[in-house]
Amino acid sequence: MIGVESGDETGDEAGEILEVQLADDVAGRLDRVLADAAPELSRARIQALMADGAVSRGDEPLTDASAKATPGLYLIEIPPPTPAEPQPEAIPLTVLFEDEHLIVVDKPAGMAAHPAPGSETGTLVNALLAHCGASLSGIGGVARPGIVHRLDKDTSGVMVAAKTDAAHRGLAALFQRHDIERVYLALTRGAPKQSAGTVATRLGRSQHDRKKMAVLRGGGREAVTHFRVQERYGAAAKPLAARVACQLETGRTHQIRVHLAHIGAPCLRDPLYGAGAPAPAVRAAMIDAGLARQALHAAVLGFVHPITGERLRFESALPDDLARLQLALERL
Repeated sequence: MIGVESGDETGDEAGEILEVQLADDVAGRLDRVLADAAPELSRARIQALMADGAVSRGDEPLTDASAKATPGLYLIEIPPPTPAEPQPEAIPLTVLFEDEHLIVVDKPAGMAAHPAPGSETGTLVNALLAHCGASLSGIGGVARPGIVHRLDKDTSGVMVAAKTDAAHRGLAALFQRHDIERVYLALTRGAPKQSAGTVATRLGRSQHDRKKMAVLRGGGREAVTHFRVQERYGAAAKPLAARVACQLETGRTHQIRVHLAHIGAPCLRDPLYGAGAPAPAVRAAMIDAGLARQALHAAVLGFVHPITGERLRFESALPDDLARLQLALERL
């Protein structure tokens, strides 16, 4: 017996995950068996996905289409359709810095960095195309011109984008070397046990929920976050909430959100990693503040200008919803 399940992933790179369970009596070439189990995919498509490392069993990518099929659960990651070339949209931007090489903006919560399934318009890229015109770098690809790094759609704060290929290459090198100052502010459920520390783990796709990232014992990619508790709210012995500054050493998908949850203090109202209800007083504060997204804000971005060599540093104050929430938490 062969079973197939599918599900949509979340995030900027959302695609589809097919789960194919091959029974004990399975026989034949792997590509043929998988194509029979997932008739929406041709055998040639299965072969191409295997060549791209998009077919796995356990944590092991399978690239040999002619291999003998064996029982077990197989995951087939189908990438999202290539989005159409984004169009300029006259969306207001809060510009913190701009020259002929790059632009630094304060991104609001609710704005995706670039077009993706579910967020084809209204993105930062659409706004930058209208604001920067033909100067916007295309080195990041047609769908994400100028984008060097991302913030989650519902995370607010400082982002930099390149306007020339030279600036794009220079910024990308800074991020690759971790030579960027990035500080995020999070309002969390409860508080970390330590006042300050470092979370160093491996991060990768969760084996239990493919919509989420997770701390892994093996595989994945190195992820390092330094944190410091700035304020605790509620009783000192058992805080109900906290304000935590997180400094990124690496920049993996959902890194801060996963790491804060890992140490028992997830971002408030995090739909993926905020398991467990906050205290009634904290829930009331969230409602009063009108919090409708995870309480995470990219507050500081600092780097050396890749063309001029000027040292730049930008700060963004908490947006209104998080500022209201912080004020309410201070009254606990």
